[in-house]
Parts: sequence; structure tokens; C-alpha cells
Amino acid sequence: MRYRGLVTLAVVLSCVLALELACALGWVARTVIIPPSAMVASLSDILWSGEFNRAIALTLTNVMISVVISISAGFVLGVAIHACDFLRRAVEPYLASYYAVPTFIFYPVFIVLFGVNSAAIIAIAVLLSIVAMITATMNGLDRIPGVLLRTARIMRLSPVKTALMIQLPAAAPYFFTGARLSVAYSFIGVIASEFILSGDGLGYAIAYAYNNFENRQMYGLMLLIVIAVTLVNMTLDRLDRRLQSRLRR
Repeated sequence: MRYRGLVTLAVVLSCVLALELACALGWVARTVIIPPSAMVASLSDILWSGEFNRAIALTLTNVMISVVISISAGFVLGVAIHACDFLRRAVEPYLASYYAVPTFIFYPVFIVLFGVNSAAIIAIAVLLSIVAMITATMNGLDRIPGVLLRTARIMRLSPVKTALMIQLPAAAPYFFTGARLSVAYSFIGVIASEFILSGDGLGYAIAYAYNNFENRQMYGLMLLIVIAVTLVNMTLDRLDRRLQSRLRR
């Protein structure tokens, strides 16, 4: 694990240094992309000035709300679909091909239903992320070893105790994978929706900077999103490893 982390860090640093060198030597025009050092300086100015604090808070709030909704509702729907064989046979083909349909084609519908506000953005993000949790929940329940369920029946455990003591621990890694995907899709859904549906938020701020040729500010905001998503993924990865090690014990 440590070696893998060091290799990943080395690859990232190599790419950053290569880009810095290419910009310094003029191989890449500053109108196309600015050096990483300039991105860091821009991000520092953005955080220090507080100009985009409201946009940052709005985007993160929308992401958190969509994550909570998609994980909780996706888990409940996954359990319900798994429990009903008839419903599963009817729904599963659509779940398998769900991501072939671009979710953003529905944004006019959400504008009519919710208006041009955060509710429409959250709805799109939930629509994009909830299916990942549904399918992960179903996969987790499918892969519970039969011997564990037979043991629960032999010990005459109630359905509630079977769920809490057998099914949830056994399927937990799959649930966590679904939660990680829901977080990633929520970030994508919220930020992408802010480009077209919002007058505020990080997505809107990036689009505004792009349209006004403010490359330095645009790349600073993009770097902020990259760092935020990376930190979230690192945290979730660490929690996932701890969960896996506890389950092995």
C-alpha cells in the first residue's frame, strides 16, 4: 500500500513538473493553460480574498445534500428491489443501461418543476448518483455467502438480527463502493449543473471566468475542485481500507 501511494505521488509530481517545464519553455501557450505554479498562486489569492467563499459553500452544500439523498434512498430502493423478484426482473435491464442515457437532457424538466435554483441542481445530481448506490446494494446482497444465511436460520435469528448481524456486515464493502461512486457522481452532477442552471457556485464561477478570458482565475478554481475531490477520495479510501481490515478479523 505504501509503495503504491509513493508511485502515485511520483507520477503526479512528474506530470506537474513536465507541465511546468512545458509552460516555461513556451511549448504550451499561456492562453491555453497556465503553469501549475500560477494555478497555486491563483488558488491562494482566491482563498485569501474570500471572493468565492459563498460559491464554495453553496457547491459543497449541494454536493452534501445530494450525497445524503442518493446514498440513503439508493440503499432503501436497492434493498426493496432485491427483496421483490418480480420488481427486479422488471427494473434490472433499465438499471444496467441507465448511464447510457445522458442525465442532463432532463434539466428542462427540473427547471419547470423546481425553478432555476439549487433544488434543480440537487435533483440532477441525485438522478446521476442514486443508481450507483442501488446497483451496489443489490450486488452486495447477492454476494452474501449462502453458508452465512443458513447459519442464521440454524441459530433461529430473527429477520432483524439476520440483517444487522449477518447481511449488513457481509455486504458492507459493496455498500461502501456504492457510496464512493455516489459521492463522485454527486460532485460531477452538481458542478456540471452549475454551468447551465445556476447564477452561483463553483461551476458558474468557472464558466464566468472562461467566458471572460480570465484564465488565471479559472484554473485556480479548477485546482480547488481537484484538491477537494482528491481529499474526499483519499478519506473514503482510508475508511474503506479500515473497513476491509476489520471485516477480515
